[in-house]
Amino acid sequence: MNDEPKNEDPSCAPGETVEVEPAPSSTAPSLTTAELQAMQAAEDAKGDPALDDVEAASIEVQEGDKDEPFEKLAAKAKRLSPLRVRAVVEALLFLAEKPLTPEEVRAASGIELPRVRKAFDELSGEHREGVSGIVLHEVAGGWQLRSSPDVADHARRFLKVKPQRLTRAALETLAIIAYRQPVTRPEMEEIRGVDSGAVVKALLERKLIKILGKKEEPGRPILYGTTREFLEFFALKDLASLPTLREFHELSEEHREIVEKEAPPEEGPRLDGLVAELADPALRAALEAGRAEGDAALDELERAIESADARTRAAQVALEPPPAEGAAPPPTTESARPPDLTEVAAPEQAGGAGGPSGPPRQE
Repeated sequence: MNDEPKNEDPSCAPGETVEVEPAPSSTAPSLTTAELQAMQAAEDAKGDPALDDVEAASIEVQEGDKDEPFEKLAAKAKRLSPLRVRAVVEALLFLAEKPLTPEEVRAASGIELPRVRKAFDELSGEHREGVSGIVLHEVAGGWQLRSSPDVADHARRFLKVKPQRLTRAALETLAIIAYRQPVTRPEMEEIRGVDSGAVVKALLERKLIKILGKKEEPGRPILYGTTREFLEFFALKDLASLPTLREFHELSEEHREIVEKEAPPEEGPRLDGLVAELADPALRAALEAGRAEGDAALDELERAIESADARTRAAQVALEPPPAEGAAPPPTTESARPPDLTEVAAPEQAGGAGGPSGPPRQE
């Protein structure tokens, strides 16, 4: 006998059974919090269907687009206290997306340029590394608020971004362009010894370099130079702020370790190997020997030039025509020489001692 329960439908005839579909399993996968939030956002975006045909009203007060005259603005700015001037400049720095120049602050606030520059100097002393988390840097001809390097790790973690680092090839190409601009691509490749087309294209896309024009020579190669974004990327005031070769050699060992650690690894000749090669005693001795040979060759060249000048003078004397009969001989060097006072005074002394002026006086 079949003991399984059977579901009977009252609309069916007596004794007739109907199969019912099983209920859904309670083990269905549940939605995550992110999926639920996305579904809620989609529902909120639909809005109220009853307001689809209603035009939205204007809820903002319409003001005139005419700005206040600059003369009136400048008159008000003269009455501002130094503390208020600093507050205005600090607010404009916070709002600016690019480095802010004193002229732009003057145009926006009417504050005189000397007061603006003084406010920049005071704010730079207040917002400096090691004291504030926001540092005021003078970059690309202007001033800009930036996060302090001391809190760089926390800022990257909050923004969830990776630090921007350039490869050694990009840094080499950028250094050549920055120090020798305007420079052509063949000149870069001559210095680096490898093709630089791909690196130059990547730097152009990053807007770190730009095309300045074409060089006036056969083929008219393109000239490259750095951009304002280059100064902003490396926090430089201008190109004169680039470190010199002497400053690089004067870096302490700690700074060199930081530079080597921050630089991405790449195959190629290393700087320490080059320095070690230059510090080789044999190489130094060879350089000293070459310098001595160069000095000796220079001395020999000077002696040869003096000998050639002497022969030239002798040839000129030999080619001069003989003087005509009865003509006075040309003045010699001895006759042209001014008389010596001692030679003039000698005959006078001799005459007083019994010379042509007569015998000595007898007492």
